[in-house]
Amino acid sequence: MSGSEYSFYLPEGLPIPKAEPDGLSAPYWEGLRVSRLLVQRCSGCETWQFGPEWICHRCHAFDPDWVEVAPHGRIFSWERVWHPSHSALRHHGPYLAVLVEIPHAGGIRMVGNLLGDPMQVVAIGAEVVGVFEHHPDQDRPYSLLHWRRR
Repeated sequence: MSGSEYSFYLPEGLPIPKAEPDGLSAPYWEGLRVSRLLVQRCSGCETWQFGPEWICHRCHAFDPDWVEVAPHGRIFSWERVWHPSHSALRHHGPYLAVLVEIPHAGGIRMVGNLLGDPMQVVAIGAEVVGVFEHHPDQDRPYSLLHWRRR
């Protein structure tokens, strides 16, 4: 998804996402900017994890690797959001938030928006594919990952 092909899914006025001051999630955000989904995998015990941490959730080894995974999975849970979580979303609802499970990456789960009609029928287990939304013309360029049904 780019500004020239589509209108942006989210309205102006939301805070621009960025890595924490310690840079923990910087590889994730940098990956999105080049249309790559990067998640952590421990080089010791090969455990996948998301959100990012400085240590492996399983064996406690430091600095898990960042590995690219295909941005597709299935809906594990979802919610039709009617109440805005930010003032910029006041006239943007309802919208669909999904928890996507990525089976080929150890079953990690990540939250995102489900594109399309906000009143569409949503089924647990439905296959989804990631859609990258790029904002290159901002003071600090960034990208987002949304989901669309396959």
